[in-house]
Amino acid sequence: MFLSRLDKKSDEELMRHVQAGDSHAMTILYRRYSVPLLRYFYRMLWKEEALAQDALHDLFVKVIERSGQFDTRRKFSTWLYAAAHNMCKNEYRKMAFRKAAQTGSIVDFPADENIHQGLDEQAFMKTLDHLLDNMEEADKNLFVLRHELDLPLEEIARLLDCPVGTVKSRLFYLRKELAREMHMFDTKITIYGTSHI
Repeated sequence: MFLSRLDKKSDEELMRHVQAGDSHAMTILYRRYSVPLLRYFYRMLWKEEALAQDALHDLFVKVIERSGQFDTRRKFSTWLYAAAHNMCKNEYRKMAFRKAAQTGSIVDFPADENIHQGLDEQAFMKTLDHLLDNMEEADKNLFVLRHELDLPLEEIARLLDCPVGTVKSRLFYLRKELAREMHMFDTKITIYGTSHI
C-alpha cells in the first residue's frame, strides 16, 4: 500500500524521501531506471554484461551515498544520466591506461571494417551495431541517449550542458555520417531519420 502511494510521486519527490532515509523510495527509482540504464551501460561499456551490471550497481550505490547532494528542484533523470556518463568516461580512461601499459603506446580505436552486407534487416542492424561500437565516445553517447533511451532533446541538452540547437545539429551530422557509411541500406536508414531526431 505504501509503495503504491510512493509510485505516483515524481522522481524528485522520491529523492526527497531517499534523502530522509526512505529505502522504499529508492526501490521505486531503481525500478524506473534500472532497465534503460543497464542497456546504456551495456552499449557504452563494450557490451560486457558483467561490467554493465557492476556499473549499474555502483551507480545506485552512489545515488544512495550522495543523495544529499541532489537538489530536488532539478531534474533527477538528468543528474542520474550525467553520473552514468561520467562513470563510462572513467572506464574509458582506465581501459586506455591498461592498453597503453600493455603496448607502450597511445590507444586508438580500431577503424571500421568494410564489411559487405546484404539488404536484409539483420544485416542492417549488424552494420549499425558495428559502426556504433567503433564510434567516438561522445557520438555514441549522444546516439544511445536519443535513439536507444529515447530521451527528449531538452533533457539531452541539460545532460550534455549545451543548447538544444547544438544537440539537434550534432544529431543531424551524426545521422548524415551514419547514412553515408550505410549507403547500401538507403531504404532502411530512415529508421533513424530526421523526424525521429
